[in-house]
Amino acid sequence: MRVISEQQLDDGVLERRFILGDIPGILWTSPSGPAPAPLILVGHPGGLNRMYPRMAGRARHAVAEGFAAATIELPGSGDRPPSPDAEQARADLRGALAAGEPVTDDIVDRLVLPLADQAVPEWQTALDSLLALPEIEGPVGYSGGIISIGVRLAMVEPRVTAAVLFAGSFVPRVIFEDARQVTVPVQVLLQWDDENNDRQQALDLFDALGSTEKTLHANMGGHTGVPAFEGDSANRFFARHLK
Repeated sequence: MRVISEQQLDDGVLERRFILGDIPGILWTSPSGPAPAPLILVGHPGGLNRMYPRMAGRARHAVAEGFAAATIELPGSGDRPPSPDAEQARADLRGALAAGEPVTDDIVDRLVLPLADQAVPEWQTALDSLLALPEIEGPVGYSGGIISIGVRLAMVEPRVTAAVLFAGSFVPRVIFEDARQVTVPVQVLLQWDDENNDRQQALDLFDALGSTEKTLHANMGGHTGVPAFEGDSANRFFARHLK
């Protein structure tokens, strides 16, 4: 992991941008907070620069509560090489939605499964480097979307011991099988009127999760209307399971 820039934000949070191989990432820590600090991985739908204001807000809120936070760019997003297959699947998805047609399993599989197959090992590689830093320690939490990536990571990575999963994307059927093998505590965040989400599919995925401790937080509103207090709720959840 190579740090390429460093700045102290106005709330005292230290923000470092890094490159891991050819994958960009961002790490947020507190120079004055407890060290080493438990780590929260900040999930997102891709595009670090586009998503930066929302991710940085979530990360800084977590750091203020005694955590470290980090994220990496998704395959095919931002400055990473695009995937022609993913672009075609995304175009097919938009076409089906615009025509009012069902989004087929084939479209969802072509769009999401290759992404999860590549992103999850990259998150694990990032964990190897991040947990080697003296200011960070396990256990680790995952917070955000894409929900299929979060489910798969929670299933295969033993260092991830709790997850806050953001519903709001289409889910391949095989991910429901993965969900049944997830055993860590999970909190699922669902926007009830999410224009990008199949609500029933999100509810079915929550039901499929094998965790004995799982909680569903459903709020009225669209995709970007998540109430600010859910950030506090996520921090309390992670405080129970990571500290």
